[in-house]
Amino acid sequence: MQDRQNIAVFVDYDNIEIGVKSTLRREFEVSLVLDALKERGDIVAKFAYANWSRQESAARQMAESAVQMVQRLPSPRGDKNGGDINLALDALEMAFTHDHVNSFAIVSGDSDFIPLVNKLKEYGKTVYVVGGRAFTSTILQQNCHEFISFESLLDIDASQVAPAPQQQPQQPPQQQPQMREERRHFDRRDRFDKRDKFRDRDQQQQPRDQGPKHRPEPLDLALSMPLVERALQVLERRGVQPQLGLLKSTMLQLDSAFNESAYGARSFSDFVERLKRAELVHVKGTGGRYFIERKGPPKDLPKPEEALPLLRDTLETHRLELDEGSPADALSGWMSEEHPGFDHKRYGFQEFTEFLNFAQDKQVVRLKIDEESGVIVRLGAEFYPPAPPERAAEEEVFSIHDIQQPIVRGQPTATGEIPVIEEPPKPKRRAPRKKSDGPPKKTIRRKRT
Repeated sequence: MQDRQNIAVFVDYDNIEIGVKSTLRREFEVSLVLDALKERGDIVAKFAYANWSRQESAARQMAESAVQMVQRLPSPRGDKNGGDINLALDALEMAFTHDHVNSFAIVSGDSDFIPLVNKLKEYGKTVYVVGGRAFTSTILQQNCHEFISFESLLDIDASQVAPAPQQQPQQPPQQQPQMREERRHFDRRDRFDKRDKFRDRDQQQQPRDQGPKHRPEPLDLALSMPLVERALQVLERRGVQPQLGLLKSTMLQLDSAFNESAYGARSFSDFVERLKRAELVHVKGTGGRYFIERKGPPKDLPKPEEALPLLRDTLETHRLELDEGSPADALSGWMSEEHPGFDHKRYGFQEFTEFLNFAQDKQVVRLKIDEESGVIVRLGAEFYPPAPPERAAEEEVFSIHDIQQPIVRGQPTATGEIPVIEEPPKPKRRAPRKKSDGPPKKTIRRKRT
């Protein structure tokens, strides 16, 4: 078995570039991804798929990092899945023909690569997925061996980034409940006028921050304890001492989307030190050989699924505005108005868009990623249930009494009654003629005189 991982990198540039630019307001830097993968093994192959005739600056960046650029020829119908198919075929071909390549890194957030990830795992390959938490499918994050979020690769001080302008409502807070009542009980005759008025107002109140976003604020360490407790229980049942490296590998087996940088730690040892200072775990040992032990029963923390009812209530209230799509910032403001105590960080989401990405996999919302408009939210399939099948006009409804059931003597019918069968009268038969020895005699009638 190979001790060192030989990694082949496959970049879906169209997907990752749009996702990073729309959610983080940054340009995608392939060097950050390659540096993070070098910490996990040797990179033996690097491929990136895009229409490079329209990506001059990106092509220069790929050339500086020695990434082989594969030209994706756009089809006349504008089919975007052509690059995804080429990437999947090349990755499977390398898995079959290059035995020394034992790890694959898929740099994309597209859920279409879930079958590819499962097939590579089936052939015993280690699969990394690199993408943003706000636009990478949660199903893809949870089915790889390790998910590397692009947000964790950013190293920008928050003081170096200009703060976003404060959102000032145009109306005082005491008028907001009245406005919500007007939205619930609007008149159908002026529904389109009100829809345009609300859209214009929300666009004025929600100015978009066009500057690059820094790394999101870290989550509370207590939110990581359910996963830590579960990993320690697994190691305890195996009879293995929970060291640092073994604990992290076990946590990644249980949740491949775990990343210590989401809790403000620079490394996993720093993450354990923070847990120790917060008195959440017991740590023994020195000199880099630490043993972690549980401390008390786990706390009951809110789960991500518990935030979905609050989102459903807000979506139902503002259903009119969401018919044609609304920015994610506007939906965040509506959530704060409808539920003042709502905080997405309490449920384990660093950003509100990450929470919306989770809700999209639950079919609560539909997200559209756009470079200029950002994240656009629409109602999900949950709000549009399929219509019942239409009954044919000539179809008739029969009851159980209309069905002609064959009658069997002594057996009950569908109604539970035993039928009485009247036999028809038997026809009368003539007596057979007697046979005689000779021919029939003739009778002679005499005339009366």
